[in-house]
Amino acid sequence: MCGIAGLIGRIDADNRAALKRMSDAMSHRGPDGEGFWDARADDSGWGVMLAHRRLSIIDLSNAAAQPMIDPISGNVLVQNGEIYNYVDLRGRLRGSGQALQSTGDTAVMLRALSIDGREAVNTFRGMFAFAFWNVDERSLLIGRDPLGIKPLYIAKNTEPGASWTLAFASEVRAILASGLIGTPRLNPAAAASVLWNGYLVAPNTAVRQIESLLPGELRTFNKGGTETHRETYRSDGLQGRTTAIDENELAQVLQESVRVHLISDVPLGVFLSGGIDSSAVANLAQKASEDPVNTFTLGFDEPEYDEGAIARRVSEAIGTKHHALVLSEDRFLSQLDAALDSLDQPTFDGLNSYYMSHAVREAGFKVALVGSGGDELFGGYTTFRDLPKFMQLVRPIGWASVALRRAVGRTVASAMQPRGGAFPPQTRWAKLPDMMEHSDDTLALYQLAYALFVPSTQRQLLAGNLDGSLTDGLPPGMRARLLPGMRSRSVLDAIGYLERNIFLGERLLRDTDATSMSASIEIRLPLVDHVLVENVERLSGADRFLPIGKKSILRRIGLKGLDPALFDRPKSGFVLPYDRWLRSKLGKMIDATMRDAQAIQPTGLDAKEVERLWLAYLRGAPGLYWSRIWAIYVFIRWCHRHRVYL
Repeated sequence: MCGIAGLIGRIDADNRAALKRMSDAMSHRGPDGEGFWDARADDSGWGVMLAHRRLSIIDLSNAAAQPMIDPISGNVLVQNGEIYNYVDLRGRLRGSGQALQSTGDTAVMLRALSIDGREAVNTFRGMFAFAFWNVDERSLLIGRDPLGIKPLYIAKNTEPGASWTLAFASEVRAILASGLIGTPRLNPAAAASVLWNGYLVAPNTAVRQIESLLPGELRTFNKGGTETHRETYRSDGLQGRTTAIDENELAQVLQESVRVHLISDVPLGVFLSGGIDSSAVANLAQKASEDPVNTFTLGFDEPEYDEGAIARRVSEAIGTKHHALVLSEDRFLSQLDAALDSLDQPTFDGLNSYYMSHAVREAGFKVALVGSGGDELFGGYTTFRDLPKFMQLVRPIGWASVALRRAVGRTVASAMQPRGGAFPPQTRWAKLPDMMEHSDDTLALYQLAYALFVPSTQRQLLAGNLDGSLTDGLPPGMRARLLPGMRSRSVLDAIGYLERNIFLGERLLRDTDATSMSASIEIRLPLVDHVLVENVERLSGADRFLPIGKKSILRRIGLKGLDPALFDRPKSGFVLPYDRWLRSKLGKMIDATMRDAQAIQPTGLDAKEVERLWLAYLRGAPGLYWSRIWAIYVFIRWCHRHRVYL
């Protein structure tokens, strides 16, 4: 796990200084080493420049340092992440007469790319973002893993006579720190995306001049920085469904995924909340390990949020060495500025990972496994129950016009929720008219179900017409990626596909990467593995999803040997007690920002409406949950922290 950066441009002192600033901005991603490499300049003085920050996990020797040069071809690679099947790939390479300079995964990736070019990427199993310079072709290949676990951002410069044309890095903040793009401008759709999703959706970023590569995307650039090829080498990490799979076969795949995610030359642990997903990972990890696995739980002083006692009972049943960490409100507030600074882009999520990651790093660990992905794979969220039920209920009036369906929705919503108040209701009932309008559109319904605010309120909170490029809260590039993948899927399967690509891919994975790397800790996700996903997709819908919300097949495989009574309790997400804290010390801290018109105006939000929203929240207006307030505050703060305005 590392940080990578680079640019195509003039090989000179100014660009070297810009690259150094990018590297310095990512020192937290790689405190164990720093490396730079310049290509031989062409006749016009241009070439590629690469930088790498190293967090040593596999092969701790200098032989694994990056940028890594292939001794045979002279090609160069920087990569961020892990290739979990590198031992098998190394065996194949050696079997064909290839010699490798390092025992780690980067040397395997570099040799494979040097031999097979971009076709080699199909053989990699893991989480990665990389940049590969082909010396003979003088071309740069960049790419991301198929499920989008590791991020990669690019900025293009089209100004005539400029000294660079392409810059890339593992973080948006690193490109900002380079100084290459001058005065950064806020993406006009940023505020609208935050109001709908609570975060930015790729390929958009918060910065107009910077875009994100999509998961599984490869791009090739020539020596002048012009893009010459673009492809998605795996669609959602999948190669298409083949024959059916039974539970015993899936058990072997899941056990193998956990086993390869345990490969490390440094100590590792497991985040254990006591829920099904993290408990399954911890249980399978313990079965695969000769020594007791270290597990960690973050608890709170507020009993209704604290799962410490549950996690300890699960740990005792599994046989792990357990560590309980308590996050008090005072500790939360004392570290809040640093926690918010860890967010690479505006998001209302991620801080739970920040505090857990820093606590685990302080305990002496550099790698941790987490259970993220189980809900998306096996139907653990309420969307798997609620959306199909809604679609079934409204199917009899599918013939009706949009106007009539909206009218029915307004009538029902009016009868089911309070009238009047200081702010329009943001309840599920308030979304009903919009959901009735899109009752036959699974993607639109999914987005409406997760929307922080109903669409009319989103427009009210915006200072101008800044949401024109989004449809259902999504940029065109993401819609173009999602729609083909939804075809020929059942409703439940389509919801799982959207949960995996949007909720997990665009929110959980990106936030976890940024906040964990701020602690210089590598997070691994055995349930977010393209081989596992491909095999889960071979299950029948009944075996995979039913009964809805129970994740029965994951329970049977992952919790084997444990008392089922440990997990017979209502599902609860791992969240901080934001609502309670916002109504006490945290609320006092953010009050000035939520009332500051001068601070709000350059972010694209309507200052008067934001203040009205804040006051309504404090008075307990219906449907104004903490996430609505927190998303807006974090967005405003991020813009000012990085001086990115409209």
